[in-house]
Amino acid sequence: MSVRCWLLIMLCAVSSVLQADEVPVPGKVLLASEEWSDYTNSDGSGLAWDVLRQVFEPAGVTLQIRIAPYTRSVGLAQRGEVDGWVGSYRDEAEQVLYPRWHFDSDPIYALGLATMPVPSLATLGDYRLAWVRGYKYEKYLPNVRRFNQVQRRSGILSMLQYGHADFYIEALTEARYVLSQAQDPSRFRLTHIAELPLYIGFADNERGRALMKVYDERMTALVKNGELKPIFERWKQPYPF
Repeated sequence: MSVRCWLLIMLCAVSSVLQADEVPVPGKVLLASEEWSDYTNSDGSGLAWDVLRQVFEPAGVTLQIRIAPYTRSVGLAQRGEVDGWVGSYRDEAEQVLYPRWHFDSDPIYALGLATMPVPSLATLGDYRLAWVRGYKYEKYLPNVRRFNQVQRRSGILSMLQYGHADFYIEALTEARYVLSQAQDPSRFRLTHIAELPLYIGFADNERGRALMKVYDERMTALVKNGELKPIFERWKQPYPF
């Protein structure tokens, strides 16, 4: 066999390997999320859905949504039944892929009786805390030592009133919802604690990697040109970049 023929065979082999490694970008992305009012509404409206449409759809990827409780959304992504879930904190779960870019930030608040001392990020460890199961705030808030995870938000106000917890930790929208259920909201106080970046947790498979690449490339461009600002302004939410 001549050297020229050998080189031709090698070039064809390398080309085949490179083509095999190239994963086509899917034409749709299926994202799961818990339903959060004005953020991930079940009808497809909301700040997060609007942001993610602007990320994916100009790149030819149609956004599809699936509403499920938070912990179920995580499991769906881990099993590859959806392409990712919305609203993860960085490295919150295993067996998923995390992009470079967050798409929003979560304002974290402490809800407690108005008679309690005003908490801060530095003093949270002095108190008994509670939050909804699955959110794992202990990984992101320093010095947290005593906490309970609850199944539902409906009993939070009673926990605080009867002294079973000092503060309830939650993102602002949900904390406001809990407070709105109080017969006398003036008995309680909301205190800002921290800002936590929010990510998509992508499925750890070929589709997830291809979609994550599109996501990071688009977010880089969108943050640079400020194209996402009007979406946050329309929903009257702070711009996180």
